[in-house]
Amino acid sequence: MKQYLKLAPALIVAAGLVACASQEDKPQSSTQDVSQAVTDFIEVRELESRDYMRSGSTDSWHAIGGEFLVYKGRRDEYLVEFVRRCHELNDNTHITPDKRWDANIVRAKFDTIRGCRIANIYALNEAEAVELKNIGEAPGSRN
Repeated sequence: MKQYLKLAPALIVAAGLVACASQEDKPQSSTQDVSQAVTDFIEVRELESRDYMRSGSTDSWHAIGGEFLVYKGRRDEYLVEFVRRCHELNDNTHITPDKRWDANIVRAKFDTIRGCRIANIYALNEAEAVELKNIGEAPGSRN
């Protein structure tokens, strides 16, 4: 019995290591799937890239994966694609100031959102915006 008690801490550590090693990196593969789904959406819908979008003080956005977001302005909605994965969308501990040439216009390739440079801007209709916001979510997962 004493031998088993001496081995117990080692067995617990070994079981923890096995559990950690057996876990898959699902969030990364899931975000890759979402990014690919959005890229496919752009190609299938043949969305045209815009040079800029109008912005205002009451605008909002919904992040999709880490490379895209749906930006809702006063009148229009847009799909914004970043140059790189934008971790700042979900990380509120490090907020980089935005770079803008004009206070009321956000330009692709020059301006930033949360410090992440914008690669492309695509105009969306209301149905496309709703469809993009639901990409990667299971039906009924949102309350």
